[in-house]
Amino acid sequence: MHDRNARISELYAASKERILLLDGAWGVMLQKMGLGEKDYRNEHFNADTYPGQMKGNNDILCLTRPDCVTQLHDAYYDAGADISETNTFSATSIAMDDYNLTLKDVIDINHAGARLARAAADKWTEKTPDKPRFAAGSIGPLNKMLSMSSDVNDPGAREVVFDQVYQAYREQLKALNEGGVHMYLIETITDTLNCKAAIKAKMDLEAEGMDVLPLWISGTITDRSGRTLSGQNVEAFWNSVRHAKPFAIGFNCALGAELMRPHIAAASRVADTLVAAFPNAGLPNEMGEYDEKPHETAGELGKWAEEGIVNILGGCCGTTPDHIRAIAAAIEGLPPRTPITNESAMRLAGLEPFEMA
Repeated sequence: MHDRNARISELYAASKERILLLDGAWGVMLQKMGLGEKDYRNEHFNADTYPGQMKGNNDILCLTRPDCVTQLHDAYYDAGADISETNTFSATSIAMDDYNLTLKDVIDINHAGARLARAAADKWTEKTPDKPRFAAGSIGPLNKMLSMSSDVNDPGAREVVFDQVYQAYREQLKALNEGGVHMYLIETITDTLNCKAAIKAKMDLEAEGMDVLPLWISGTITDRSGRTLSGQNVEAFWNSVRHAKPFAIGFNCALGAELMRPHIAAASRVADTLVAAFPNAGLPNEMGEYDEKPHETAGELGKWAEEGIVNILGGCCGTTPDHIRAIAAAIEGLPPRTPITNESAMRLAGLEPFEMA
């Protein structure tokens, strides 16, 4: 296994030279494999010990069908991706409680997901040393939020408290680090307070001696309102998380490239770090499927690259290796955005930003 610090240095160097490319959707590609209930189980995850349906718990495939996970890493790297995510989007003790998984199971999924992603990145780097590949530890949102009520009739109702969310993310971060990822990707953030719990967990673990890794933070603007589900606009969200000194900030999911553009442009104007985006393949149709063709997604993202507002691009729901291949062609040779330099000021955030020079 290669030296992780050396590869991280290559990550920073590559980000200055070109627009980096993330992989695309995992869920849609796993669905296309036609996996059945038995693929989501093995001797350990038997129906007697783990009752109910396991199909749909895609993260568990890191343990039960690692060949499928490696196949997807390979497909995206072959399409031109620089970065591929671990298959651990929902691998926290809180989210996995829906499937009655134990804490050991959750940690095992993160260890396995990280090792699979790292092995694929190393393999493809050996194939093309001039294009190093990187494994990003996927840390998705929880199914329980700190900022929003779980009961429409009780605004104060919460299913979790901050310490529980912090602990769940702490467990995941530690396991991903031990498994060998090159960076963390806190993604599809709908609740900024949940994200801040993950940030605190990362900072605390590093203060205790865990290897320091780059952090990529990706929020989700839920609709045309231009706000996250917990109500923040782009600049307020940035002000809330900039203390983490992220390697990259940006947005993913919910919107296609066309509708996401103004929010990425807004991030580009205020963020003194890299700006990243991985939109959906347009908006879902009546059947919940995505119709936007690879050349359509790539055409829109290619414009962003020409305008100089992005450093990292990729795809979320509905995107495939063909989308990533088309985006790679559209951005080839175009320079990355130059991060801005912010003057010193006190920057605060509620739902809106507040700045005092």
